[in-house]
Amino acid sequence: MYFLSGWPKRLLCPLESLERPLHIQTDPQRAFFAVLFPSQLSIWYCRPSVLIVSYKELSKAASQFGPYKQAEWRPDSTMIAVSTANGYILFFEIPSARDKYLYEPIYSKGSPHLKGTPHYKEEQCAPSLNLEMKKVLDLQASITSLQSMLEDLLVATADGFLHLIHWDGMTNGRKAINLCTVPFSVDLQSSRAGSLLGFEDVYIRDMEYCATLDGFAVVFNDGRVGFITPMSSRFTAEQLHGVWAQDVVDGTCVAVNNKYRLMAFGCANGSVQVYTIDTTTGAMQFSHKLELTPKQYPDIWNKTGPVKLVRWSPDSCVVMVTWEYGGLSLWSVFGAQLICTLGGDFAYQSDGAKKDPLKISSMTWGSEGYHLWVIDRNSSNVKPERNANNEVHRFGILQFQFIKSALTVNPCMSNQEQVLLQGEDRLYLNCGDAAQAQSPRNTSAHSEHNHSRERGPFSDGSLDSQGLSTLLGHRHWHVVQIHSTYLESNWPIRFSAIDKLGQNVAVVGRFGFAHYSLLTKKWKLFGNITQEQTMMVTGGLAWWNDFIVLACYNLNDHQEELRIYLRTSNLDNAFAHITKVQAPTLLLSVFRDIVILFRADCSICLYSIERRSEGLNPTASIQILQEVSMSRYIPHPFLVVSVTLTSVRTETGITLKMPQQACEAESIMLNLAGQLIMLQRDRSGPQIRDKDNNPNQRKHLPFCAPVVLAQSVENVWTTCRINKQKRHLLEALWLSCGGAGMKVWLPLFPRDHRKPHSFLSRRIMLPFHINIYPLAVLFEDALVLGAVNDTVLYDCLYTQTSAREHLEVLFPFSIVERTSQIYLHHILRQLLVRNLGEQALLLAHSCATLPYFPHVLELMLHEVLEEEATSREPIPDPLLPTVAKFITEFPLFLQTVVHCARKTEYALWNYLFAAVGNPKDLFEECLMAQDLDTAASYLIILQNMEVPAVSRQHATLLFNTALEQGKWDLCRHMIRFLKAIGSGETETPPATPTAQEPSSSGGFEFFRHRSISLSQSAENLHSKFNLTKTLSMPSGPSGKRWSKDSDCAENMYIDMMLWRHARRLLEEIKLKDLGCFAAQLGFELIGWLCKERARAARVEDFVCALKKLHKDFLWPFPVIPASSINSPFKNGKYKTAMGEQLLKSQSADTFVNMEVDTGVSNTPRSRSWLGTISSSQREIDTVSSHGPHLQDAFLSPLLSKGDECSIGSATDLTETSSMVDGDWTMVDENFSSLSLTQSELEQLSLELASKGPHKSQVQLRYLLHIFMEAGCLDWCVVIGLILRESSVINQVFSIMQSSDIDGEICQNIKTGLDAVEKWASTDCPGYKPFLNIIKPQIQKLNEIVEEQVQPEAFQPVNPSKVPEQANPRAEESRTSSSHGTNPQSDAGSSSASRHEEDKAKTEDEDSFQEGSYDCVVS
Repeated sequence: MYFLSGWPKRLLCPLESLERPLHIQTDPQRAFFAVLFPSQLSIWYCRPSVLIVSYKELSKAASQFGPYKQAEWRPDSTMIAVSTANGYILFFEIPSARDKYLYEPIYSKGSPHLKGTPHYKEEQCAPSLNLEMKKVLDLQASITSLQSMLEDLLVATADGFLHLIHWDGMTNGRKAINLCTVPFSVDLQSSRAGSLLGFEDVYIRDMEYCATLDGFAVVFNDGRVGFITPMSSRFTAEQLHGVWAQDVVDGTCVAVNNKYRLMAFGCANGSVQVYTIDTTTGAMQFSHKLELTPKQYPDIWNKTGPVKLVRWSPDSCVVMVTWEYGGLSLWSVFGAQLICTLGGDFAYQSDGAKKDPLKISSMTWGSEGYHLWVIDRNSSNVKPERNANNEVHRFGILQFQFIKSALTVNPCMSNQEQVLLQGEDRLYLNCGDAAQAQSPRNTSAHSEHNHSRERGPFSDGSLDSQGLSTLLGHRHWHVVQIHSTYLESNWPIRFSAIDKLGQNVAVVGRFGFAHYSLLTKKWKLFGNITQEQTMMVTGGLAWWNDFIVLACYNLNDHQEELRIYLRTSNLDNAFAHITKVQAPTLLLSVFRDIVILFRADCSICLYSIERRSEGLNPTASIQILQEVSMSRYIPHPFLVVSVTLTSVRTETGITLKMPQQACEAESIMLNLAGQLIMLQRDRSGPQIRDKDNNPNQRKHLPFCAPVVLAQSVENVWTTCRINKQKRHLLEALWLSCGGAGMKVWLPLFPRDHRKPHSFLSRRIMLPFHINIYPLAVLFEDALVLGAVNDTVLYDCLYTQTSAREHLEVLFPFSIVERTSQIYLHHILRQLLVRNLGEQALLLAHSCATLPYFPHVLELMLHEVLEEEATSREPIPDPLLPTVAKFITEFPLFLQTVVHCARKTEYALWNYLFAAVGNPKDLFEECLMAQDLDTAASYLIILQNMEVPAVSRQHATLLFNTALEQGKWDLCRHMIRFLKAIGSGETETPPATPTAQEPSSSGGFEFFRHRSISLSQSAENLHSKFNLTKTLSMPSGPSGKRWSKDSDCAENMYIDMMLWRHARRLLEEIKLKDLGCFAAQLGFELIGWLCKERARAARVEDFVCALKKLHKDFLWPFPVIPASSINSPFKNGKYKTAMGEQLLKSQSADTFVNMEVDTGVSNTPRSRSWLGTISSSQREIDTVSSHGPHLQDAFLSPLLSKGDECSIGSATDLTETSSMVDGDWTMVDENFSSLSLTQSELEQLSLELASKGPHKSQVQLRYLLHIFMEAGCLDWCVVIGLILRESSVINQVFSIMQSSDIDGEICQNIKTGLDAVEKWASTDCPGYKPFLNIIKPQIQKLNEIVEEQVQPEAFQPVNPSKVPEQANPRAEESRTSSSHGTNPQSDAGSSSASRHEEDKAKTEDEDSFQEGSYDCVVS
């Protein structure tokens, strides 16, 4: 509503006076303020804050009158009355010298300020005034209170008298009334005599006149409070009557709110009691209390002391309260606390030291509530200092600056979804940057024929991110500076409005108006300044599509008018549509195509507004529809806070009878001094369907008698949009009720258009509390938008001792932040409390698409659980079971419960699960629903609530399911969890993914932190990067978890599950999954394969395995081109020869050198497979890319710089030698000597096309290495077939020839290859060329099989025994291959084995991590 902005400012006084200021009071128009010193009165101009005139009392008269005490302005600002300590009243007249100004503004050359415009100078500069003492009146008693009452001055004295003094005829108009003769009673219905005050020494301590109640609120010196009203126009003791407030006995001060008819009495206990007058009985009726709660401010009773001052803002929307011991607090009309300076940065410095609270002796509001002038008692006690120029620069008057919601003055803004705050010279908007926010939410409105936003942001069922994010988005405001030219002559800004789309704003100052487009970032002002200065907007303004509608008073014609201006045309009366209005307009609002005016004669006028496209500029025309007189119900027109037209009605069933009336203006909502009154259309008579009549000639239905809907209402929000999916929210009425929170008047619909129950009312009023002050309601989004004050300390900038007086040290810097809150859970809960579960379900299902709907359910469950589980008394009818049953209706039930439990303390779990069900059952439901992450959360709960055996059983279930689904993160956590249960660890880390230390999962977490975005292609990654990463693996024993601790039963248990899973993957020929599984979980694949070589690791069906691998690795089947008959590739010798040469020439030196180059410590590693795989990779790429003729020219330069780069692997390019720079040019030199025919080119492209994705190639090579190490030769053959690399097949056959291989394996491979050959000749002829190439090896194999007369016992293959010439890998393999085939390797590996595994895992991790293309094979 109101928010502090920036730092306060201190007023510098140019006077020589060393007195301190006592009292400050603005005049009724708030253009001047008077400052009272003990013997001096000065008048200041408000903007700019400059001194105009000062009156200094002579010392002789000053001793006679005594020090000045209080001042009161005459209503027309022409006189001031000052009371003095010795019982005198001094009357000062303020004659103004016409057209004389004290200050001249100076403009820089070339500035566009016009000098000769009417009203211009006097608005900009302070007028010249004089102060003349006209009259001195001696009342011979101490004066306690002065109060201006219309044409009279009311003075209360300490001898118990009330004096009524005329401002003009002071002597003959004097009447003194003795308070002892005024009858007082509890209400006006009591006997007329009433009890008198009954004390001799009772007098009025403070009083204030209330025009709308026609009486004055008084505080007596004994602390009692009351209200005195004249019973007739004659103001005599016989005609006065008083009523008591029975509960208040410690009153200190009073302030009245004319708009809401409230009296706020400050009390000695630090609270403010707010009363109103009951219109029927005349008694004082308690409304609400303003008090700081100990919850927010502990030990508050000692901090505040009695209430010192209470001041309502000029627009009557907020009240400022200050206490004897210091501090300021700001409250809305009905008690919502907005600001308090007793806590936080106001009370403490940045180093934690306590500040002295600001003690205030007097305060008054400035124009439109943008300023609060305050006299600071702390600085008043200090003698003013003089600076070097002998000028007094310390002066105890501070000016606090405020920005306020546009709703305070222009309540028609309440049917919009934007938050608009207006400051003295700027506007704050929450709608983001309109240029960027041309969102679907906005453009959908343009596409509608009637320009109203028919479709909500979620009408298509999906969240319109742009619309919602623009309104919620970031925390910053879009600040629009008001045009200085307009502001100078028309300060202060009185009204502002924003259009529905949040793209245009309009502001109204003293005269005229101006508007601004957020798209073009330009202001439009009146071209003719006379037109601007002759119109005065009275009733606010509103946007209707592209038009600005406003009610104004024409100063030239002395005529009230309703005007409509087009936004796109120039701002000129020539383009305006002007309608004359009978009485002054106080309020204006627009609903669809109807303008509603509330006028000073208490009548409501409805006009239809229509767009007409005539000529160049479209215009709007207005016709009167209906007039409704409200004078019977409204005691004073000023009491009406807002008036709005809505489609809300009590009878929702009407839509079923006559659907076309659903969108019509059904009722008028009138906020009368906080009472919300509804006038509905009277449909009791015969209903005529008028299809043919012109709608403008149609007779409009009369309105029924008014009904009071709610009390203490500050703001009302409705919408005119329709959304069938969210009828509950869009047809509801939202009320802000100050300290009581919010209320919603919700429609209740029969389900599926069934006949509604006769006992069920059509609507229900539901109250709920929110933590923010609401400024706008997003209807479909179920959100309330608001703003909140925040503070920033800058006192650390001033460290010198002299800096203590700096305002930046004394006060924090105040900023306003946007905020929002969900309210849906409150409404659902209120409906469930009232047994309206069916309605709650309808409402919840309509909002289930909201992104924060899961949070809504969780909040509701959490709040009910906290309240009921911590309640001290037993709850007769607990709500938790109902809420639990309600949440089960939604698919998010399981997540909601577990999230709520995890955020609640353990002590409440039993209560929760008693209502929602056994956690074991919920866990099983999660597994059935395949929601493993939620199941993992339930596991934490089970671990705390059940015995370890139960947790282990459920963890095993979850572990197996996670393995099947390939949820590796979860698998790792489950392994940790199971080990923790086994080792009896009490605390278990949560099962949500978190970064672990490398040792916890065999060193593999180290690589999980590396992420390479998918957008990076493999070609962009340099081998230097990959190798660095590879070699910086932790060198500790990686197999520790499986091998070293395998004596532990728990580890054995986990291993068994992992083995079982690996076996299943192999049996189902899911090699890709097996690779991922081993890499992600650090599974020791080689050791396990060695054991399973003759069992699970056998290939039963070669053809089936081949097909499955093609499918899994997305590897294309080979095809034969038409021109292949003459192809040189048909003969296998090139490929074989080339492969052999590569294998022999390439050595491990490359890898070792690379290791040195990359700066990693050169630790002994096994390099058995790296060379081979690099060679084979290089070989296939070279052959397929450049053909056999290139081998000599291509290889020699490459091998000389082999340490830097190897061509063929796309991931290998280093910074030092890239394919693009050096190597391709080398190829080009020899390229001219080549003669490739057309068929050969075709063959080349075919070779390239027959290769699978690079990632699959890397993964297959890695698996080949693993199987080779483990001695699973049949799998090696299958992979060799897929890669179509004869070198692999040669290698396998070499091993088979040179070592004692189990005859079964040889037989299996022979049978398999025969089957493949058979399948190739029938189904896949693409394999024939390759099979022809390896035919000699197959024949050798047949010979081996025939030679083996008897099957030998299974014994490990040991490649180190193979003669060197038979196996080119033997030299490289010697260091490490022995362990790879050792059956005991799973029990306790050698260090070499660990290095091997280390490297293998590195490779595997890189190859099989989903979505990362980096790999280290080359």
